[in-house]
Amino acid sequence: MIKTAIYPGTFDPITNGHIDIIKRAKRLFDNVLVAVASSEEKKPMFSLEKRVNMAQAAIKNISGVKVEPFSNLLADFAKSKNIYIIIRGLRAVSDFEYELQIGYANYSLNKDIETVYLMPSLKNAFISSSVIRSILRHSGDASHLYPEEISDFIEGRP
Repeated sequence: MIKTAIYPGTFDPITNGHIDIIKRAKRLFDNVLVAVASSEEKKPMFSLEKRVNMAQAAIKNISGVKVEPFSNLLADFAKSKNIYIIIRGLRAVSDFEYELQIGYANYSLNKDIETVYLMPSLKNAFISSSVIRSILRHSGDASHLYPEEISDFIEGRP
């Protein structure tokens, strides 16, 4: 039986930490769908289209991984794709409470959903999209924190 997991996020932008989690998930599951949330309430730095394009560029050499945008509830989107395993990344203890709440909320919406929490490697544990955005807003060099494949997107923002 082929197992597919969904890895949702805003990916604003996709980071080396995200790629780390995707590769870890790929070792556990046959396929991984990277689901890019519109997340307009978060006021993303990059458009949804650009975030999808960045994610596609970043995962192009990882077989069994594809990218799709979504703008509805994750539980509904996953169900529409017949995917019942959600991957979430945990960098630090501070992530756990929020992620636990989200996991329980998704389960309350769809009892077939299981959430699997993965940790990035130690070298990627401090990386977040918000750290990268902050560095970019202050004209700093964050290129060591995101995949090389998205450099052109970052340099030509928004």
